[in-house]
Amino acid sequence: MMSALYPVEKRAMMIGLWNASIPLGSAIGVAIGGIIAAHWGWRHALGIVAIPGLIIAVLFFFIKDYKTVHLEKTVDFEKTSSRADRIAERRKVRMTLKDTLKEFLSKPSLIFTFFGMAGVVFATTSLITWLPTYFHRVQGMAEGPAGMKASIVMLLAIVGAPLGGYVADKWRRKKLNARLLVPSITSFLSAILMFLAFSIFDGQMQYLVLLSVGISVTAFIAAATAVTQDVVHPGLRAMSYAIAVIIQNLLGSMPGPIVMGAISDATNIQTAFTFLPISLLISTVLFFLGSRY
Repeated sequence: MMSALYPVEKRAMMIGLWNASIPLGSAIGVAIGGIIAAHWGWRHALGIVAIPGLIIAVLFFFIKDYKTVHLEKTVDFEKTSSRADRIAERRKVRMTLKDTLKEFLSKPSLIFTFFGMAGVVFATTSLITWLPTYFHRVQGMAEGPAGMKASIVMLLAIVGAPLGGYVADKWRRKKLNARLLVPSITSFLSAILMFLAFSIFDGQMQYLVLLSVGISVTAFIAAATAVTQDVVHPGLRAMSYAIAVIIQNLLGSMPGPIVMGAISDATNIQTAFTFLPISLLISTVLFFLGSRY
């Protein structure tokens, strides 16, 4: 919807604002749910927080829709004129399944983006899943404060996602492949910051670095998502993003916490976190390779 409603020059920024709403909504939901649960119990919390979703569902019926783009391609035909010479004629024909597959498989920038996104999601999901446990085990914090401290780190996506989209859109005016260079740079920066946080620093300095990670590690999402919309047929944008989400879940958010847990069981939670920057470095390379196309 956003790709259809906003011009390509603003696409990454608008996607970044949308992605910022996710952690913001999660934080508000957790806070309000906790207040409701404290006063009326967890059943009321689970029931009452469903009300905003119901309201939004009704409001969606009044949102302006966009015109569906048909899956067509332009093909050159030849016809014979009255003077028996050949004249080229361009016609639109419906895309076949083979054409659809080619639309995805023939574009290295898209494929590298899919797997680059999965690498960062591997790191972010592992971080948000295990960071409260890290604060609890390593720093001896109670579970409640540990969870709050960790959630603040990921809440900074409300800064990182729009900021990454803004920078990518601005830079794209001068450099066309900026929407993959930005994720490459931010992933590399996040890898360095995460390594410093879990291998070098501790205490207050460590937490300041982790707050920086909360911004940098989410700055990739707007620009990378925009790429999944930029390089495909307009009628395949929804499918392109759906494929990106599937790959992110299969290779990122699903195995990430499991792998981290396995390393933690074999060693400890501190060691597990020192391995996490590796996935960000892999994403750095994938995004950079994609930018070459």
